[in-house]
Amino acid sequence: MLTEKRLDPRLQSAVAYVRRGASVADIGTDHAYLPIFLLREGIAVRALACDIGQGPIERAREHIASAGLSAAIATLRTDGLHGVQSFHPDHILIFGMGGELIVKILSVAPWVCDPSIRLILQPMSRSEVLRRYLWENGFSIVGETISRENDRIYQTVCAEWRGVREPFTSLDCLVGKREHLSASPLYEPFLKQKIRIARNILAGKSRAKAPDLETDRETLRALEERLREMGETK
Repeated sequence: MLTEKRLDPRLQSAVAYVRRGASVADIGTDHAYLPIFLLREGIAVRALACDIGQGPIERAREHIASAGLSAAIATLRTDGLHGVQSFHPDHILIFGMGGELIVKILSVAPWVCDPSIRLILQPMSRSEVLRRYLWENGFSIVGETISRENDRIYQTVCAEWRGVREPFTSLDCLVGKREHLSASPLYEPFLKQKIRIARNILAGKSRAKAPDLETDRETLRALEERLREMGETK
């Protein structure tokens, strides 16, 4: 039997957003650690572990069988969400992919625009592209979590479709809305990381004599202002 695996902080960040009794589709499942954990803890009642590669699907099947959960967790080799709709998930988890790829996966699956489906997404890059897509397409971001593993910071976004375009700013796209993240002890180091990146980008473009730097300057100023606001509210 598969020994009990303690989820790392990156994967653990999904758990709080999964409602009890959930039917979960885990896209890019790899070893199926998340579905196995959710079933073992009695949070989910059924799951579909999906991956594009044959190797990951085989590993997932081995772990699922070893955990004694083959009756509750099915597997599907597929690209993104193709073929997932027939499983009727009410939670879709997409971890370990870039924000642009997550957008591509969601944009070709209009059936996810359903208020009964909760999206739990962890963009490994370009999170601003993902947030903008969600807000522009009627999704509401109902929660965000920042986690850290091996000195890398990860962002987990939970969204539900409400069919209404919520107001947002470019800074909201880049670092999330303050009300979702200000209580996190990792929000300040996260902002400082973004500020370092913004400064490096601005310095590089200045050395290259790029013609228009005002947008980059505005981004840096907005990040620094958000960080100052964090210090004032402590």
